[in-house]
Amino acid sequence: MTRMRDVLKWLMATMLMALSLGAWAEESSAYVLGAGDQIRVTVYQNADLLVETRIPEGGVISFPLLGSVQIGGLTVADAEKKIATGLKSGNFLKNPQVAILVISVKANQVSVLGQVNRPGRYPLEAGNSRLSEVLALAGGIMAGVGSDIVVVSGVRNGDPFRMEVDFPKVFASQGTEEDMQLQNGDTIWVDRAPQVYVYGEVQRPGAQVLVRDTTVLQALATAGGLTLRGTERGIKVHRRDASGQVKIISPGMNDKLQPSDIIYIKESLF
Repeated sequence: MTRMRDVLKWLMATMLMALSLGAWAEESSAYVLGAGDQIRVTVYQNADLLVETRIPEGGVISFPLLGSVQIGGLTVADAEKKIATGLKSGNFLKNPQVAILVISVKANQVSVLGQVNRPGRYPLEAGNSRLSEVLALAGGIMAGVGSDIVVVSGVRNGDPFRMEVDFPKVFASQGTEEDMQLQNGDTIWVDRAPQVYVYGEVQRPGAQVLVRDTTVLQALATAGGLTLRGTERGIKVHRRDASGQVKIISPGMNDKLQPSDIIYIKESLF
């Protein structure tokens, strides 16, 4: 019985590894080659056709038997197919099997800016171009400083592109946000996390990061609670509406706060 369980565990681990490798291979094949990329081209059972080179400006490489081959702007899969077709149509090989490995990425990069631990430019490695993967390269969003909303901008199909991603929802159990695929030239912007301000009769007045779904009561607790002179009666919140006008409201303790709310706790008269 124990041996059967061990066999089942091994089969499950093997299946998961195969699925993972399959997904990685699919994404690697979709990588678009460009100037500066270092590649290795191999042809199965033809060691003399091994080529390791850096793609120059213009995207044309020199390949044995074929001469100049334009691969810049092609995906890895399309470049492999183009070289294989050339070898077959030229009657050099009957059924060539061509594989291209991207050793170093220089052509495809994205910029990560704002409240991350290591802002800068990062390569879109073959099989490693999801939003979460690039943010991980940048050290992740700064805890307690960066916003949950990540803005990705760039160009798609020749038109300007902008998308706001509620990043925690990428990993939520419901999976309501897609871990989007990035493209060359994209910019990732992480703004400062929204804040609220508490002043008046509280222990620690000042600004605090507005955690998702924070209530008035939770904000007061974060501020250390009321002073001996403070009162929960007559709490006021100054809130700016969409038109820019500031309105004063009297919230309940369990009402949720909005970014830039200012909470005022007055002094008890008795």
